Amino acid sequence: MMVEVKLEIPKYDKEVGLQSGWVDGFILKTDLIENQIQIQANKAGLISLAKQFLSLAQDETPIGCHYHLDDYDSLEAGSIELIISKI
Repeated sequence: MMVEVKLEIPKYDKEVGLQSGWVDGFILKTDLIENQIQIQANKAGLISLAKQFLSLAQDETPIGCHYHLDDYDSLEAGSIELIISKI
């Protein structure tokens, strides 16, 4: 069984930079357990995170661009910071 998910990924704009696209009701939590990064998310959180990865993967997005996620704006309280960078 295949499920189709349609995503709108904003094209990178050098004057605006990266844009975040969070799905309503998203939940993301990160933790460090025995030297392992654990990411926990609900469906909306997983789709939102996929959008961030796909935004970074665009050819127009320059190396060095990144998303800095923390518990002040995108992660649940008590989460460890997560930086996703294009190399």
